[in-house]
Amino acid sequence: MKPATAAKKLGVYLEATPAEFQEGVVSRAELNELQANPPQWLQDLRSNGPHPRPVVAAKLGVSIAGLARGGLTEPLTTEQIETLKQENPEWLQRERATQAEVRKEAARIKKRNAERAEHRG
Repeated sequence: MKPATAAKKLGVYLEATPAEFQEGVVSRAELNELQANPPQWLQDLRSNGPHPRPVVAAKLGVSIAGLARGGLTEPLTTEQIETLKQENPEWLQRERATQAEVRKEAARIKKRNAERAEHRG
């Protein structure tokens, strides 16, 4: 698979990976090995960043679109994410509230669908 796909599956920012990873092709076996026994560079990237947007969004408890609305389009390090959490700007509070509503609505729909399926069955 392409390095970009492998980086996405590993949850790391491609541009921060070693050159040999970026320039090569990653087999399924190599990906499995990286997941099972991550080398030091992968451990460091996962713990310190820079993190790709999906990881940043998850760590902040917002959506990727919420990051964009907040003006964050670049990868962030773990330290930058922690600073943002401590500062808790208004946009972050707003996006977290929005995300909580989305999760609440998704749970309501899932429950409703389960009840409907139960009545049919």
